[in-house]
Amino acid sequence: MFGWTSLDTWIACTAALAAMSCAIPGTFLVLRKQSMLGDALSHTVLPGIVAAFLFAGAFGGDSNSPTSHSLLLLGAVVSGLVTTFLSETVRKLGGVEDSAALGIVYTSLFAFGLLLIRLFADSVHLDADCVLFGAVETAVLETWGNTNIPSAMLLNGGLLIVNTLLVLLCFKELRLTAFDPALGASLGIRPALVTYGLMAMTSLTLVAAFESVGLILVVTVLVTPASTALLLSDRLSVVLVSSVVIAGLAGFVGHASSIMIPSLVFQPLGFTTVSDSSTAGMAALVCGVFFALAFLFGRRRGLVTSVLRNWKLSFRIACEDLLGLMYRSEEAAQAVKKSELALHDHHAWLAPVFRRLAFWRLTKLGLVATEGATCKLTPTGHETAERLVRSHRLWESYMARHFSLPGDHLHAPAARVEHFLDENLLAELDRELDRPGADPHGRSIPTTTSPATAQPVDSNSDGADARRG
Repeated sequence: MFGWTSLDTWIACTAALAAMSCAIPGTFLVLRKQSMLGDALSHTVLPGIVAAFLFAGAFGGDSNSPTSHSLLLLGAVVSGLVTTFLSETVRKLGGVEDSAALGIVYTSLFAFGLLLIRLFADSVHLDADCVLFGAVETAVLETWGNTNIPSAMLLNGGLLIVNTLLVLLCFKELRLTAFDPALGASLGIRPALVTYGLMAMTSLTLVAAFESVGLILVVTVLVTPASTALLLSDRLSVVLVSSVVIAGLAGFVGHASSIMIPSLVFQPLGFTTVSDSSTAGMAALVCGVFFALAFLFGRRRGLVTSVLRNWKLSFRIACEDLLGLMYRSEEAAQAVKKSELALHDHHAWLAPVFRRLAFWRLTKLGLVATEGATCKLTPTGHETAERLVRSHRLWESYMARHFSLPGDHLHAPAARVEHFLDENLLAELDRELDRPGADPHGRSIPTTTSPATAQPVDSNSDGADARRG
């Protein structure tokens, strides 16, 4: 990184802007379950490129002129729209599944492009790399006018602005057609028109990005940032912003990694000639790393986070179960011994561990006090346990009134629900049941406990998350 130059800045900015411009339409493609459209377009642009080349040659155009180059881009965009139209037609008329229809169309169009080359341009070296497999390291060498600003950076930056404006102007239409096209049609929105508009925007963005940063990075940033953002949030606006930020970071971090990581890894192994790597490839790898981190540690759906959240909830339930056991023992005027406390509803091999940890936690919170081999609830612990038992017995009474269940089928569901009933719901149950004094088994239902005196076992309770689940 000590050798970072202005050229590296231009490369990183170009890669970041190209990735960000692709992330915007990519978000809607992922939501519409059309994630592989980018890969399909990389094949279906071939007949468009060939047709544009033949059109320019028919009018005596120079294949290296800016006009001919623009025609190649236009031909690629038209091919993208044709791909969308044919895929939709095959899906609707043929009753073919979406991904299968796309696979049929893009392989057929790719084969048609090869046939055109064979028939009309077999003796011509038609290099599609200028559109499909560009390298960001060389793309920045072509500057705009008399400035040092790369043309590729201006092109992708302009597309980023255009895509942002289009999303802002058509956000309602894009959101409705992505989640509920039938509702959008009933409100006067034409889903087919929105679809073709999105595909036109996607095709133009992808073809420009193909030329700047290459196929590998484009296909990656079309899908991975949006997929990563969806692991972090359920709000579309947050997902859009997050996907753009993730894509931009991938561009910068990818270029920095392409400079640092190869020399750090390979030179100690004796490969002294390896000093850097492809920016596009490394940026694609960084996107994969971001996705892996979100998959493991995402706040909402992260695998590790979900495991920890479930363990935390299980631990809270274990603590409350111990309070309920002690309350019922004291209610029956029985001495409570620590060795006799058992959590039967937990996994057999975890129950002793949870019991010890739960008892330690309750003691630390001042809810349980020990006297030799016995233990008892403190006044605060008694209030907390009383509220829990009240929830249990009110729910048993509710089920007994509204469901035809035998008495021995009431305890198990109540033992689960009791941990997630808040004060408002308990008050509603109490009013609906006409303030019952006893549960279906004849046991006394504790009176209302003041929330100010009852201390929760865990102030960061996961009850809300459990109710959502």
